[in-house]
Amino acid sequence: MANSVLGDLGLIIERLESRGRLIRVTSEVESGHDLAGIAARLEAGSAAVLFEKVKGANFPVFVGLYWSRDLLADLFDLPAGGLPSFVSGCISRWQKSPVPPVVRSTGPVLEMTETEVDLNRLPIPLHALKDGGPYIDAGVVIAHDPETGVRNASIQRFMVVDKQTLAINIDAGRHLEVYLNKAARQGRSLYFTLNIGVGPSLHFAAATPAEAAPIDSDELGIASEFEGSAVELVPGTISDVEMIAKAMFALECEIIPGELHTEGPFAEVTGFYAKVDRRPLVRVRKIHHRRQPVFHTILSGAEVWNSVGLLGEANVLALVQRQVPGVKDVYFSHGGCGFYHAIVQMRPVRNGWSKQAIMATFAAFPPLKMVTVVDDDVDIRNARDIEWAMTNRLDPVKGILRIEDCFGHGLNPGFPDYLGCKVGFDCTRPVPYDPGDDRISYKPVDLADHVLRRTPAKG
Repeated sequence: MANSVLGDLGLIIERLESRGRLIRVTSEVESGHDLAGIAARLEAGSAAVLFEKVKGANFPVFVGLYWSRDLLADLFDLPAGGLPSFVSGCISRWQKSPVPPVVRSTGPVLEMTETEVDLNRLPIPLHALKDGGPYIDAGVVIAHDPETGVRNASIQRFMVVDKQTLAINIDAGRHLEVYLNKAARQGRSLYFTLNIGVGPSLHFAAATPAEAAPIDSDELGIASEFEGSAVELVPGTISDVEMIAKAMFALECEIIPGELHTEGPFAEVTGFYAKVDRRPLVRVRKIHHRRQPVFHTILSGAEVWNSVGLLGEANVLALVQRQVPGVKDVYFSHGGCGFYHAIVQMRPVRNGWSKQAIMATFAAFPPLKMVTVVDDDVDIRNARDIEWAMTNRLDPVKGILRIEDCFGHGLNPGFPDYLGCKVGFDCTRPVPYDPGDDRISYKPVDLADHVLRRTPAKG
């Protein structure tokens, strides 16, 4: 694929349509619940969705870019199974030889600047029935470290408060939280830009775990690695924080430390509503956009499980393979919300290494709550196969590892105040393997070489 396609959501939508992977909703829909309700019915399908007519708005809404790994892999011209190693390779190359972004004098996102800030003019959806308000949940945040000036990219959720303000949720330990605390100590505001409608390269850069992208690194270089050339930015107009040149929308924002507002509830990746709390207030100072922009949103669920889970898998695979011999593959299951359950496939070279793999996996991705390690004859993307390994190869006395009072993900109900218990399941055979423990197998055949006929039902 041409590099320019990966960094331009408009070209991505055209690409999806040319491959039969785009559904156009041509009837008018309400942004309040109806849009998300339709998207939920189509979730995890083979095509993304473009809502052409959103009531009261001049811009269409796009959803579903990340809810199918087949769709996403097709966009990268890869098989779905090749995505984790591809992502891992891109991050590894960036770590060794980063390509920084370039700042241009202007770009598509500056084609139009609103004369006044009015968030109500944007088709920001109201997702689940009990959400506290419309939410921006697919924008890439760019901020500068107040002390070092290093750029950071992240994805946060923003609830609309009124036409000029948002409330932001920042998970504990995120780099943006560190930046905000530094700005507060300096007695100054934290400025950032919120870039909506970007390609997967920038989404992946923003979702890369901190374990792979430390706080002193410019994560936008990861996007450059995916695109094969330097990501283009444009200067901010109210601060020194840049915007993504090819974004559909860019909001220039300010957080004044200490200003808080009620945020939530919000339908989160866990399948529960995130709790209401007082969180930082965001003042939107400028809104820029393309002449014909498309608003991008994400439906919490498969889109997050695939996008964030994919980045988590890539990071765990890269780190754990360097530490534990025999590790072959990693999968973050959808039942585990793409955050909380990692299945590790390995062929242990000696007894005890499977437990090493459990501990290394937890260290590589702190949000995890469960790790299941299986042999290399188990399909880690098949829930039935995983259950088979747990019921047939797990020794409940020796194979269950518990780690209490451990840091986890605050959205998980099992980690109130980010503290809880983690558990690992060693479902591998003892080394050396007993041939009597081998699974049954059959000769591989190609059904295309044979004539198959189904007898029609009678009556």
